[in-house]
Amino acid sequence: MKNSLVPQIGNDTCVLNAWEDHEIELRRYLAHQLPDPHLVDDLVQEIFLKAIAQGKNFCTLENPRAWLFQVARNALIDSARLTKPTVPLPDDLIQEECDLAPVDALAECLPRVLAALSEEDSEILRQCDIEGMKQQAFADAHGLSLSAAKSRLLRTRQRMREWMIQNCQVRFDEAGSVCCHVSRTDT
Repeated sequence: MKNSLVPQIGNDTCVLNAWEDHEIELRRYLAHQLPDPHLVDDLVQEIFLKAIAQGKNFCTLENPRAWLFQVARNALIDSARLTKPTVPLPDDLIQEECDLAPVDALAECLPRVLAALSEEDSEILRQCDIEGMKQQAFADAHGLSLSAAKSRLLRTRQRMREWMIQNCQVRFDEAGSVCCHVSRTDT
């Protein structure tokens, strides 16, 4: 290793001398800290490259050993930050089906709601809330003012909410969010 690197770093023999003096000690230190010998090799190489990158500045260090060990500690910290601990999962692990959020589970109740509402209410909900039509476009298509369309949609949503509370037994938590409902196929 030493002979093949001499031409690459030129006249910076102080880097080579420090490396020769402390490489074994650095490797032992890292091997004591890390269980993976391949990671030890990677970090030793990284430290060596950082020393070479210092060039002439490395020669001006008062204590090259301390500098090398500081770089080694920093490399260990960086390695620990980047390493995500993993635990192998057993092969017989059963994947549970993902439960829908309570409000999303209400989708099964929606066809019954739309069928129970008046045609006018069902139409505005379908077009504005389900199909995404802009309220202004709905108002224009039905000869209404924007404020009339907004009022009609608001009243229709309130009737839908009341119907769902009564017929789908929707309940709300303290924050006003849907927490649960009873799924039924009749009504």
